[in-house]
Amino acid sequence: MESVANWYSTTLSGWLPKEVFIFLVSMVPLIELRGGIAIAKLLQIPLLKANIICIIGNIIPIPFILLFIRRIFIFMKDHNILKGLVEKLEARAAKKSTGAEKGQFIFLLLFVGIPLPGTGAWTGSLIAALFEFERKRTYLAIFLGILMAALLIDIIFYGVLGIFLH
Repeated sequence: MESVANWYSTTLSGWLPKEVFIFLVSMVPLIELRGGIAIAKLLQIPLLKANIICIIGNIIPIPFILLFIRRIFIFMKDHNILKGLVEKLEARAAKKSTGAEKGQFIFLLLFVGIPLPGTGAWTGSLIAALFEFERKRTYLAIFLGILMAALLIDIIFYGVLGIFLH
């Protein structure tokens, strides 16, 4: 994340506000809120401001994934557009979702909320969409997972005292 923050500082800082940058970073798959908050700390953005920006940035793609990804994947496979990548993503989602049928809410909450490689709101949404989890509970579980991830990342990058002093 340090190299991304340095790249921003040397390349984009003159024309793109750092708040917009962490907002956009938080929307990117795999990086998401975790990377956004880490970069916000490196760019010296205050904790509360960083959290609000990164949480909103991470949430925005979720409804679109849940509503459209299945249709997009079907279209892409039918028209041989990145078919291999789509099949790889579907296989990855299937592998990550083992055991998710039971306790979908808790599964999604923990899957999104515990910041491990390959987890997060994007992958959680992909799993929920592909396996047709109930939508209202899915939105809530993912939202609460994002908040949980934000808190854990805050502790890691801003420190326990940093959370309470800002």
